[in-house]
Amino acid sequence: MKNCFSILFLFFFVLTNAQEQWTEKSVTQFQDTLNKHYTTKGESPLMEEDFKVFKHLDFYPINSKFAVQAHFVRTKKEKKFKMKTTGTRTPEYVKYGEYHFEIDGKKMSLNVYQNIELIKKDGYEDYLFLPFSDLTCGKESYIGGRYIDMRIPKSDTVLIDFNKAYNPYCAYNYKYSCPIVPLENDLDLEILAGVKKFHD
Repeated sequence: MKNCFSILFLFFFVLTNAQEQWTEKSVTQFQDTLNKHYTTKGESPLMEEDFKVFKHLDFYPINSKFAVQAHFVRTKKEKKFKMKTTGTRTPEYVKYGEYHFEIDGKKMSLNVYQNIELIKKDGYEDYLFLPFSDLTCGKESYIGGRYIDMRIPKSDTVLIDFNKAYNPYCAYNYKYSCPIVPLENDLDLEILAGVKKFHD
């Protein structure tokens, strides 16, 4: 079974911009890059029958409401743990910190993680993994939740842009093994932003 991250991380730095400032243009660039990746033979995670007819991913309308300023809290002395996946892999992660924010007056928080093996690779030393699920999962968005790529912040204020939320590869191809969103990162809110589900 293929590693969900092995290909996706190749364009991590194209998809992520400075976290402090939001622009609609940065989201359209993200969408264009993602669509190009999925339509490129040899890169796309799509199954052959889907690749033949694939045109583009389905996104929610870009909405600045879902680009939120979050308060970052570094959590130290966290223990490594094996994160469950959709396959048999159990990659090691560690909780790096917490993001605290509000949407529609509702206070929420998400844990953010580091992949122990990935941070040893050149260029990914500051990579953070933000998986989440919400009330759209299984309806308009992928039932297994979505991911956002983040970087280690330089301050305690961080921009989380849910418009850049994407599906794990296993949403498109059963041959991939993808991290399962931890229960503590399930949001009691509809995140109407980012990539929608691929198949009904």
